[in-house]
Amino acid sequence: MAQIIAKSLPVEVQQSVRQLGEHIRTARLRRQLSTEELAQACGIGRRTLYRIENGEPGVAVGTLLAVLWKLGLLDTVRAVADPDTDEHGKILEAARRPQRVRASVPDNDF
Repeated sequence: MAQIIAKSLPVEVQQSVRQLGEHIRTARLRRQLSTEELAQACGIGRRTLYRIENGEPGVAVGTLLAVLWKLGLLDTVRAVADPDTDEHGKILEAARRPQRVRASVPDNDF
C-alpha cells in the first residue's frame, strides 16, 4: 500500500518525505532515544516510527507532528504554509482585487 501511495506522488514530494524522515532519525539519535522510547512517548508503535523515519508517505500528519513535538521540533513546522510568507499567494490575491479607478477631476477655468 505504501508503495502505491509513494508512486502516485510527485518525485519532489517523495524526496521531501524521505528527507524529513532522515531528519527525524538524526534528531532522535542526537537525543540518544531508542525507537522504542520515542514511539512509546508519542503513543505510537515502533513500526509507525520506522515508517516515518524511512520516509513512507502514508503516516498521519498528527502522528508526524507528535513525533516532532516530542523531539522539541514542533516550532519548526509552524512556518509551513504560513500565509504571511506566501509571496506567490499574495501576488495572486492582489491580482484578483478590483482595481480602483479614480474619477477624473474636471478642469476649472478660473
